[in-house]
Amino acid sequence: MEPILQIKDLTKKYKNFTLDHVSMEIPQGMIYGLVGENGAGKTTTISAILNMVEKNEGTITVFGRDYEQAEREIKQDIGVVIDGLGPYSGYYVKDIHPIMKKIYENWDRDLFFGYLDSFKLPLDKKIKDLSKGMSVKLNFAIALSHHPRLLILDEATSGLDPVMRDEILSLLQEFVLDGTNSVLLSTHITSDLDKIADYVMLLHEGKVMFVKTKEELDVDFGILHCGKDMFNALSDEDIVYYIKEEFEYRVLIQNKRELRASIRDLAIDRASIEDIMLFYIRGKKR
Repeated sequence: MEPILQIKDLTKKYKNFTLDHVSMEIPQGMIYGLVGENGAGKTTTISAILNMVEKNEGTITVFGRDYEQAEREIKQDIGVVIDGLGPYSGYYVKDIHPIMKKIYENWDRDLFFGYLDSFKLPLDKKIKDLSKGMSVKLNFAIALSHHPRLLILDEATSGLDPVMRDEILSLLQEFVLDGTNSVLLSTHITSDLDKIADYVMLLHEGKVMFVKTKEELDVDFGILHCGKDMFNALSDEDIVYYIKEEFEYRVLIQNKRELRASIRDLAIDRASIEDIMLFYIRGKKR
């Protein structure tokens, strides 16, 4: 099955930062998480995909078509949620419908107002007067109401309370249920990806540190707390990264099952996406 989004060697150079040959492939029906600390290159990647910034190198293919050659047609099938609704801040919520109807060929009036009703958004309130949560919900209503095949989200759940964030995550899971729609979710809230991601890419200083399925992260990775003797007994292949504390070593391992089978009574903790990210960024190689 053809990937819904394919990026090869995407490079964007700034004076003090370079997004360095990023490649990704998002299968249909999947939620793909893009994670990293602030300044890692997540927003630059999203901006380059949407042609909001000019890339220096690389190719971007969406729905099997070259993005530069078919940008207008491709954007008809992409829903985008980024922080804020600046260009429309002076409009009322109800004014969004006639605006978007002119932009999207497949704009669905009934679906849009259905989302507004479901999200309990006030029609006669100006967008600039909406709360953070309401603004995000309006963003999602707009992004979903033209029947997109791909959702691209940049920090879409940032600043939301846990209940509202969980509501949005459930919405994303419903979106990909048909097996053809996909989501690219850029976030620093790694717990969101722990809940819903199928794939995870870690960016650090503009470089891809890893791309793993969520299943690989859950099954293979773990955190070992040990003393010096145990640490020295581990092979270099066992250790992904380690952090030396005052009284112990914390070791990120990627062969959890094999180590448990070979060493009895070995206590290995589950590694969350946040744990793994911190080891890759702050840890040391042996």
